[in-house]
Amino acid sequence: MATGLTINGAAVEAVSDPETPLLYVLRDEFELNGAKYGCGLGQCGACTVMVDGEAALSCLMPLMTVEGRDVTTVEGLGTIDDPGPMQRAFIAEQAAQCGYCIPGMMMRAQALLVSNPEADEADIRQALEWNLCRCGTHMRILRAIRRARDELQRTSVEGETP
Repeated sequence: MATGLTINGAAVEAVSDPETPLLYVLRDEFELNGAKYGCGLGQCGACTVMVDGEAALSCLMPLMTVEGRDVTTVEGLGTIDDPGPMQRAFIAEQAAQCGYCIPGMMMRAQALLVSNPEADEADIRQALEWNLCRCGTHMRILRAIRRARDELQRTSVEGETP
């Protein structure tokens, strides 16, 4: 039995077992490899995606729980040729060292800025408590999120679409 959902704006049907973690469905069935397997216990944030606009740990979320819902992965933020504001900010700030945690960091930050476009430093730090970076690029990650926030605010004021 197929499970219908929307991934990065496209309606899809997943044929994986409904109890399969969303992370595996995204990676194995839809070849969306941005979300990473880190711990499998929901303790590192490497697998973070957005479900209906909120950050979610895809390693803990069975496919059946996203039926009919909207899932956004880091691939849905932009493309190589046209990166989105969050991706541009992470590139500009050189926020990735090994890069393993970065998709999860971007998705948690994106969810924060969707719900709180004026997030301050404390809000950003609190949101990222779920995500671990073992390389220690935390300061660059924070700068990147502030940069993305500022760009999103500018484009919102100017009436542009980011």
